[in-house]
Amino acid sequence: MTHGYAWLPNRMRTSPDGTVKTRLLGRPTVAMRGPEAVGFFYDEGHVLRAAALPDPVLDTLFGQGALHTLDGDAHLARKEMFLALLKDETGIAALGEHVGRRWREAAAGWKQDRVVLFDETGQVLARAVCGWVGLQLSDAESTEMARDCTAMVDGFATPGPRHLRARRARARQEKALAAVISGIREKPGSDTERSALEAVARHRDADGNLLDANTAAVELLNIIRPTVAIAWFATFAAHALHRWPQHRELLRADPEKTYARAFAHEVRRFYPFAPFVGGLAANDLTWRGQDIAKGSLILLDLYGQNHDPAVWEHPYRFYPHRFTRAGRLPDNLVPQGGGDPARGHRCPGEDITIATLATLATELAHLDYEVPDQDLTIPLSRMPTAPRSGFVLTCP
Repeated sequence: MTHGYAWLPNRMRTSPDGTVKTRLLGRPTVAMRGPEAVGFFYDEGHVLRAAALPDPVLDTLFGQGALHTLDGDAHLARKEMFLALLKDETGIAALGEHVGRRWREAAAGWKQDRVVLFDETGQVLARAVCGWVGLQLSDAESTEMARDCTAMVDGFATPGPRHLRARRARARQEKALAAVISGIREKPGSDTERSALEAVARHRDADGNLLDANTAAVELLNIIRPTVAIAWFATFAAHALHRWPQHRELLRADPEKTYARAFAHEVRRFYPFAPFVGGLAANDLTWRGQDIAKGSLILLDLYGQNHDPAVWEHPYRFYPHRFTRAGRLPDNLVPQGGGDPARGHRCPGEDITIATLATLATELAHLDYEVPDQDLTIPLSRMPTAPRSGFVLTCP
């Protein structure tokens, strides 16, 4: 809690084999990193990830009964719904169009104003993703959705007022969306052109039953909330363009967004977002000669791996060109976790994150703005973190 993102990387530096043994949440804990560790961690015979999520995380970030609480066949059946919604190229392109349009509408009103980019981007993303999933919200409801989704992410990893705001925000949105889900179910369904809202409302799990309305609301939020959370990455993208302005011209001269996607990957690698992910040892295991007892907590060091000189050349250099020739994302890059996409291990929203961030980075590169004096430091002791000022800009 005091060292934040630096906790595991600092411990790893003193470890001869890149493994840390400690205790966390009252459990014996082993932390690891590296491409080999990613394969070990995402082997379901080794690690049960769902069982490791404590209630404070479920009550804020993911929601009780969410996909993240499932393993095995139940997990795969629920994951299929997310993959169908979040991996469809046409749907991803449509969301990008929503985001671009909402961004330009918002930016048109920024003339002569001091704008906090983090806040404004959260509003843009909330309006875009709610429209994309088929949720019709008023401006006031969209503003509340943006504020609540931001609170859910901001408060999951900390005690105190931030955590309480996160719990209240989730409860408020789950209640509202459960009512919408119930209303959808009262109407006859359609097998064609279904929105994400309808798909979630009418999804049947591995047991053949509809999700209860509150669980369906949880899963709908697990599409909306992570999309709003791209505001963190967008703010980091602005920070990168401010520090290294030469990337603006490269983004402007990129109609196919090839460089923009590489830029998005590098933002996700370079800047801190998720510190680590965890799971419980499914059996008695051995990792690099060390015994791991069944039920032990196993952590995969995401932030440390994304900055590991054994994995990346010049890891503290912001260099998008390292991704311009990348094909499938390797297990080196794990800002949102890793694993085999064919098994549904990598985050199903990763493609949306990359496409949306590429769109926002391109829009930023084309926007005429100035950056007044402000505190742009990014504290590693705070999780999740962002520039302290939220990145203030003014549009002439």
